[in-house]
Amino acid sequence: MKSKLTLVVLAITVLGLAPSLHGVCTNATMVANWGFTGTGTIFSANGPVPVAAVGTVRFDLNGNVFGGQDRSVGGGELHETISGTYSITRDCQLTVVASVYDDSGTLQRTTTLKGVVVKGGKKTRMIYQSITLPNGAPLPSVLILDADKT
Repeated sequence: MKSKLTLVVLAITVLGLAPSLHGVCTNATMVANWGFTGTGTIFSANGPVPVAAVGTVRFDLNGNVFGGQDRSVGGGELHETISGTYSITRDCQLTVVASVYDDSGTLQRTTTLKGVVVKGGKKTRMIYQSITLPNGAPLPSVLILDADKT
């Protein structure tokens, strides 16, 4: 009887720890190069415009992110550089605030993305929470981004 009670206590303890064994993220989870694809629509004064982007970024241990992308907005392609910051919670919720520049160094927009890190820290799925133009105007959008650790 004592061994059964011990086994039950041990099982309850292990099951109680199980949630903390999965999905514990820190900045170290993000440190790497990531390849990404983003797609969706922005809404300009002239109506909806399709958007697609591919690129790579690097997350460092200090909460910084930087990289580049090639993007198409309504068929017009442009290379852009990205720099910003990120934060991640223990339950793997990711927030990225990125400034996006053209090749001449001119700020094109500031973007806030919200998402989640999945697949044991090897993949992110994100949605654009906001896009702000250099003049402070918001740019409405429905955009998603998927990234894989490389």
